[in-house]
Amino acid sequence: MRLLAPLTLLLALACSACSGGSSDAPEAAAPMISPILTSKDAQDPWSYAKPAIARVTHVALDLDLNFDKKQVGGKVTLDVLAKPGVETVILDSDGLVISSVTDEAGKALPFKVGPTVAGKGAPVTIGMGARRKIVITYSAPDAAALQWLNPEQTAGGKQPYLLSQGQPTLNRSWIPTQDSPGIRQTWEARITAPEALTVVMSGLSAGKPEADGAGRRAFSFTMDKPVAPYLVAIAAGDLAFRKLGPRTGVWTEPSMLDAAAAELVDTESMVDAAEALYGPYRWGRYDMIVLPPSFPYGGMENPTMTFLTPTFIAGDRSLTGLVAHELAHSWSGNLVTNANWADSWINEGVTSYFENRIIEKLYGQKRASQEAALAFAQMEDALKEEGAANPITALHLRPTQAAPDGGNSGIIYDKGAQFLRTVEHIVGREKFDTWLRSWFDRHAFQPATSAMFLADLRENLVKGDAALEKKLLLDDWVYKPGLPGNAVLPDPAAFAEVDAAAAAYARTKRVDPTAYSGWTTAERMRLLAKLPRTMGTADLAALDKDLGLSQSGNNEILFAWLELALQNRYDPAVPVAEKFLAHVGRRKFVAPLFKELMAQDAWGRAIAKQIYAKTRPGYHSVTQGTVDKIMAGGG
Repeated sequence: MRLLAPLTLLLALACSACSGGSSDAPEAAAPMISPILTSKDAQDPWSYAKPAIARVTHVALDLDLNFDKKQVGGKVTLDVLAKPGVETVILDSDGLVISSVTDEAGKALPFKVGPTVAGKGAPVTIGMGARRKIVITYSAPDAAALQWLNPEQTAGGKQPYLLSQGQPTLNRSWIPTQDSPGIRQTWEARITAPEALTVVMSGLSAGKPEADGAGRRAFSFTMDKPVAPYLVAIAAGDLAFRKLGPRTGVWTEPSMLDAAAAELVDTESMVDAAEALYGPYRWGRYDMIVLPPSFPYGGMENPTMTFLTPTFIAGDRSLTGLVAHELAHSWSGNLVTNANWADSWINEGVTSYFENRIIEKLYGQKRASQEAALAFAQMEDALKEEGAANPITALHLRPTQAAPDGGNSGIIYDKGAQFLRTVEHIVGREKFDTWLRSWFDRHAFQPATSAMFLADLRENLVKGDAALEKKLLLDDWVYKPGLPGNAVLPDPAAFAEVDAAAAAYARTKRVDPTAYSGWTTAERMRLLAKLPRTMGTADLAALDKDLGLSQSGNNEILFAWLELALQNRYDPAVPVAEKFLAHVGRRKFVAPLFKELMAQDAWGRAIAKQIYAKTRPGYHSVTQGTVDKIMAGGG
């Protein structure tokens, strides 16, 4: 790894400023001086920042939540680490209204907001002179990261609600900072809200809220370990808390608390299992918040406060792989983070592998094998959809494809996991686990690239073994499209009974309801995926009657059924789909159903437009942006 001259100067500055705020302080300080940000493959074209010259290292927020205007506003104080003689720092902004920039003493500093670029926002260039602490007064009147819900959009129906989603580059719409995953920052926050509401953030609470006058309360939080900027998150509403274990708990609306806590009862055991695999959990607490259904993702791994969709609540803990996934991000993603969006697989692929290992440890080999087989099938679908020779099927994405939300999840998540599963199979689990745990230790609180990942594999696992290097095909997995020939295949026995039932369906047009009732969620999803894609109305009606698909309380099953039914223009499924799309804002479910409808003739397009006109206002901007493109014919 090369260390360029500007960073050498930053090293000296940063080391003189290191202090021991926590037991992890020496390790946590490392990202501030990481040389990786000067390497070409770590540069982030989706940020205006120049971190090798001037870098934000700490963010202190002092903000008010205004539910009437649906905006946040106040001040942020930024600590900047800069090369001696550098007098400007460049931040990222997207729609922020900046009223003033000063130094710590209140002296005005010159600033300029540059032109806005779609998908990137605008640069904010501040003339800081020799100062290294700047104060920005601003408001965020239309932040894409924030969703403001009216009381009727919540479970309780009495109080408004706020939730954020910062990944990949949305936090620049409510926080003026350098918004790039490789620029790790510590942060603190003081947030005021109406006294009837509770505020939570992705940092440790600094204590009980304090009265702030005029019917408001102030909540304070701190994150003393450097994190990627997209991991700053906030939620506010009528929230209640339930302890799950010594360091785990769940927040949600009071009416949802019992169901959420029951579904999450295994969380403390998941943390123990993860630690046994790959080392200590370094973030203190692992709490979660189950959000209203408009949240656009299944989960978001915000440190100390994972955000979860309520769609994972099935009543039988069959979808808690989502929780295992977000917990695993506490190592892969939060502890070691992709330096830019070309290497998203370093976050998601490693996490998907880790998730499956947690599932195996808690729930057994059968469930883990089945879920791995489903992921393998999703990867195969992605390869077929994109074309195996398409560069987008490589793990490391080329610049033209490496947009913040680019790539294909079947590749980034599932091929990434399969890569690690294949390495494990070739070298043996014990050796692989020793290496992966040491990877997290060596690169804790630092950004990483594909080149770094492979170099570490070669140095600490391959260790010059030419025969092993040849077997692993490391460069083929990361830099080439398609699936390398050494890929370990899923257990053929994982779905033997289900695959036999699916094959028999072609002859009998029936699935045994008794057998189906005893299957796992993974087995039921496998069946629906294996059924013929073209089916008649009578066959669909019989299937629905026998298996109760339209009444399923499992959102994964219901989604898979609706996708099949709408593909075949099954009219009785339309009101079920309309109800589902009105209640669920998770992009994974919403976008494919609208895409399916819009891909059909006038029947489907008319239904899609009618439903979207009603449901769009309730979706987060992340979901809206995707579906808008689909409705316009570009999705």
